[in-house]
Amino acid sequence: MKAVAVTLYDKVVRVTHIYLGPAADRFIARQVQNHLHKQPADLSKDDLAKLIDWIRIAVSLLTEDVDIIEEYISQLQKLTVPKASAK
Repeated sequence: MKAVAVTLYDKVVRVTHIYLGPAADRFIARQVQNHLHKQPADLSKDDLAKLIDWIRIAVSLLTEDVDIIEEYISQLQKLTVPKASAK
């Protein structure tokens, strides 16, 4: 059976799910569509910095808990770091 590739969008949603639960997919889709003007499936690593900035703003409107916001943003920023290749 062929493995399904996990997209960058899927990874962002997985991280977001920890903080927003079942609203994660819709939340991230809206951020991508409204602020990056593209479809979620087209999300690229080049988009992450701008997306993370928009997410920080949006989540800051949902909670005043700075520690949670920074933890969430930190987890998203880890997605911008290239994985080391296996030797």
